Amino acid sequence: MPPGLAPALPGAGPGWEKLATAIRDALPVGEVDGIWVFRTMRNGPREFGTAILTRADGDRRRIYTAQYALTIKGRQRGGFEWGLTEVGSGPLEALEELLALVPARGVEEEPPVAVPVEGWFPPLGSEPTDADLVA
Repeated sequence: MPPGLAPALPGAGPGWEKLATAIRDALPVGEVDGIWVFRTMRNGPREFGTAILTRADGDRRRIYTAQYALTIKGRQRGGFEWGLTEVGSGPLEALEELLALVPARGVEEEPPVAVPVEGWFPPLGSEPTDADLVA
């Protein structure tokens, strides 16, 4: 890495912000109690991100995978697609066992990194714009 450039924080950046905003509208975020993000991947003009979320729902813990694809270069710059899939559930106390059952993201050398829930979801009304995207 060139001197002076800090590595991006896990789970931070325009793609992650757009994903967190979409999830905020799809789940009761007050129940989300864990977030782990995989290293962002780039392929051509697109950036891809995958996260694991856990949610306490009554006496059950629900596990989700969330994914996004963000076009960061070219004519379609700013194009965004995302998905949220529930991949499992179980008793609240079975977090480690449930996380072990989450499908791997392919041949992954790096495990996902935990990020603080309270700082991951953007405040209401703070949508990233195309000007926030890195060329």
